[in-house]
Amino acid sequence: MSLEAKVMEELKAAMRAKDEVALRTLRAIKAAILVEQTASGAKESLSEADELKLLTKMSKQRKDSLEIFTQQNRTDLAQKEQEEIEIINKFLPAQLSNEELEAEVKAIIAEVGATSAADLGKVMGSASKKLAGRADGKLISETVKRLLA
Repeated sequence: MSLEAKVMEELKAAMRAKDEVALRTLRAIKAAILVEQTASGAKESLSEADELKLLTKMSKQRKDSLEIFTQQNRTDLAQKEQEEIEIINKFLPAQLSNEELEAEVKAIIAEVGATSAADLGKVMGSASKKLAGRADGKLISETVKRLLA
């Protein structure tokens, strides 16, 4: 089932349950999907990779906002962002733990044949594709740099 279909099912359930947080978040996801679909040069439907990228971007935006609101002691706004992150994360694949991420990156380094920090680009290209949606890009980068150093 496509992301759009899943979101529509969840949206219907949220309407029945009168869940305002879920409604707000699901409508934002639906709007983002529509924007992507109607963008110039876009295909009629989004690929699974595009859907994953879209959700990851939305989650990251909210995490950044959450961090800012927390620093400014705006707990009301921070709570809204946290609630939305939880709903968006339902549609994302499970995130890798630090140990799992390190094991995956070690395997990628061996596969690519990287030996020094000069091979960072090769490893990051492969790692970003393989681990898309399962780990944050910044965390992947930090792990690759640490293992190649």
